[in-house]
Parts: sequence; C-alpha cells; structure tokens
Amino acid sequence: MKSGIKKEFFKYISSNIMGMIGLSCYILADTYFIAAKMGSQGLTSLNLAISMYSFINGLGLMIGIGAATRFGIYRSQSRQKEADETFTSAVFLGGGLCGILLLVAGAFGAEQLAFLLGARGEILPMTTVYLRTILCFSPCFLLNNIFLAFVRNDKAPQLAMAGMLLGSLANIVMDYIFIFPMDLGMFGAAFATGTAPVVSMIVLLLHKIKKKNHFHLSRVLVPVKQMIHFCSLGVSALINEISSGIVLIVFNLLILRLEGDMGVAAYGIVANLALVVVSIFTGISQGVQPMISRFHGKKDKKGAWQVYKYGIIVSVGFGILLLLCVLFFTPQLVEVFNSEHDPMLARMAEEGLHLYFIGFLFVGVNIITAAYLAAIEEAAKSFRISIFRGMIGILFFALGLSAVFQMKGIWIAFPCTEAAALFLSWNCIRKERA
Repeated sequence: MKSGIKKEFFKYISSNIMGMIGLSCYILADTYFIAAKMGSQGLTSLNLAISMYSFINGLGLMIGIGAATRFGIYRSQSRQKEADETFTSAVFLGGGLCGILLLVAGAFGAEQLAFLLGARGEILPMTTVYLRTILCFSPCFLLNNIFLAFVRNDKAPQLAMAGMLLGSLANIVMDYIFIFPMDLGMFGAAFATGTAPVVSMIVLLLHKIKKKNHFHLSRVLVPVKQMIHFCSLGVSALINEISSGIVLIVFNLLILRLEGDMGVAAYGIVANLALVVVSIFTGISQGVQPMISRFHGKKDKKGAWQVYKYGIIVSVGFGILLLLCVLFFTPQLVEVFNSEHDPMLARMAEEGLHLYFIGFLFVGVNIITAAYLAAIEEAAKSFRISIFRGMIGILFFALGLSAVFQMKGIWIAFPCTEAAALFLSWNCIRKERA
C-alpha cells in the first residue's frame, strides 16, 4: 500500500509544483520586464500593486480548494448530486459575485487603492494603471483557480499543470511584446498577466471535451451554508496567499519610512523571488490535498497520515536546497532585476535575501500542516496556523523588530514568524493525533 501511495503522491506533487512555479512566473515575468524597461520606479510601482494580485489569487484558491475538497469527499462517497452542487456554488461565488465586485472596484477605485498602498508622486499613476487592469481581470483569475482545483481533484493533475504552464508561457511572451515592441508600459505588463488565466482555462476545457470530467453545473439555489462550509475548508489557502499581500503592504509602508523608494525596490526583488519559492510549497500542499481528502472521505486515517508525512519530508528537503541556492547565487539573482546596476539597490537586496530566505526552512512544514488539517475538515486548526503566519505573527515581528533593528528587523521578521508558527503547527498536529 505504501508504495502505491508514494507513487500517486509524487505524481500529484510533481504536476502541481511545476504548475505553481509556472503560475508564479506571471508576476516574475512582469518584475523582470518592468525592471528592464522602467527601472527602479517601475519595480516600486509593481511591488506596491502586487499585494492585490495576492489577494485575488488567494480568494480564488480559497473557493477553489475548499469547494474541490468537498467535491473530492463527495465523490469518494458516491454523492454526485452534492458534488455538482458544490461546483455550481463555487462558480457562482467566484466567477460571479466576488469577480464582479473586484472588477467594479478596479474600474472605479484603482487610484484610491493605489494611494492607500503607499503610491505617491510619479509612482501613483503607474501603480493605478497596473491595479485597474489586474482587477478588471478578476473574474478570469478566480474562475481559473476554481477550474484548476476541480480538474486536479478529478484525477487530472497533469492537465492542470499544462493549463498553468501554458498560461504562464503566454504571459511571458505577451509581456515582452506589450512592454518592448508595443511600448505599453505598466498597462502592457498587467494586460499580459490578465490574459494568462484565459489561456489556462482554454486548456482546461479539454477535460470537458474529452468527457472525463465528473463535475457539472446543476440547477440549484445557491446554498449559503454550503458556501460558508467549503470556504472554511479553503481559508488556509486564502490566508497563505494574502499573507504575502499583507506582508507586502506592511513591509512597503515600513520600508518607505526607513529607506524610501529604493528600499521598496530592493524588497520587490526579494518578495518576487520569494513568491516563486512559496509557489513550490503551495504546489506540494495542493498535490497532497486531493489524496488526503479522498482518504479522509473513506475514513482511512493511516493513508491520510502517510501522505502528510511524505509532504513534510519533501518540503523540508526543498527548503534546505532553496536556501543553499540563494546563499551561493545571491549576486547573480539580484543582478537579473537590477537593470540600472545600482550598488545601493544591490546591497540592500542581497542582505534581504540572506536573512529573509532563512524562513523557508520552516514555511513548507507550516503550509503542508495547514493543508492537511483543512483536508480532514479540521478547518479551525488550519485557520489558526494560517492566520498566525499571515497576519498576527508577521505584523508583531515586523513592527517590533523594525523599531529596534531598522531594515535588518524587516528582513528577519519573516523567518521569526515562520519559526514561531512551527511550534503552533506541531501543537495542532499533536492534538489531532491524540
């Protein structure tokens, strides 16, 4: 049995890690091309705006993963009617209600939002353009995350991976075309990113065309209780994503006070590289979730626990490897995004990478643990871990340490938070296993 679980485990996580890396390249491509074309000002604008992308993506993951978790449990219990109702509710909530609200917010409130995020002077119009464009594509981002989660839970992880990778590739190609030959600036970067989920959804349609899907839209009054329930199962995914957005907002405001726009640009390099790394651990968590949900639905606690252990081992291994890569190749990584070869920007970004990335020794364990608890319907415990990592802990350490150690305090706030969250994760698992 163990060998069968292990084989399926690596099938799921390999597909999801590749897919999530591809997905994270949406923003990494923007970072590279904007830095090359618009320098530190463009990089600062992007870093101020990107917190909203994290929120949109997190909202889509909450609805998609939460609903797909319920779908997986219903499917394992042969309850097709409830499975279809769950899918219908997710589409209505994500693509309909939330998507339209965010679109309206982008169309009419982008400048006010940019100002609240810290954009001033020449940075304000650049940030506004990026925010307005990204928010107008919100329904596409949300629906794509929902479809990805359901296709993945419907035993088609390779197709989900293909959708994410081809969407990312389309974004990179269009980024170059819109920013350089067409000279569309921040609008071009955001528009390219917004079209990527459209490409991804076109690929995912193959699941329907080939008649391999086991989820369908149904005639059903939208059950509010059901939506609340599946959102509670996916809330850890939301918190994991918006934590990066919250960190960005708080850190940007603190850094603006300490080091100005140059400090924000340096943090932009660190944060965007961190986004790619987090995507690896998110990929592992999304890979284990369908398996754990299925074992849980069949009341196979041993199988669910085995998948969790595999996830922890792999995440710790990745954490060590990624930290070593950053420590050995720091100057080269920074230089990619430092088109103006600014020595001050390089110095701050290199120091930030060395300190910030220590946190990735612990991040994987915390994310996998939160995903495991959500998949076995322990939503409250999963939420405690995620809310501490994403809000309570990071705010406490960022505000406290920056007051004492200035920029060094900013950089070490993240590893301190994740180390503290590790104790919370261990306590939650210990109680669940008791």
